[in-house]
Amino acid sequence: MGNLGFPELVVILVIALVIFGPNKLPELGRGLGRGIREFKKATHDITSEVADAVRDLDRAADRAADPPRDPDRDKPGP
Repeated sequence: MGNLGFPELVVILVIALVIFGPNKLPELGRGLGRGIREFKKATHDITSEVADAVRDLDRAADRAADPPRDPDRDKPGP
């Protein structure tokens, strides 16, 4: 699939204008913009949740790798 150039975009715009009419195009543009914005927000939220989960797993793995400290072992002998 190639890149869309200016002539292709003009053809798409003319077709959309014929199909939807000039009054409907701004509304469609706003809806498309909202949809893209919501998609980006959802993607960001999911990425943040996954990063938090990985961070929590790393912390849990670090705690499991470190042996628990024995307070009695650290005291000086009698």
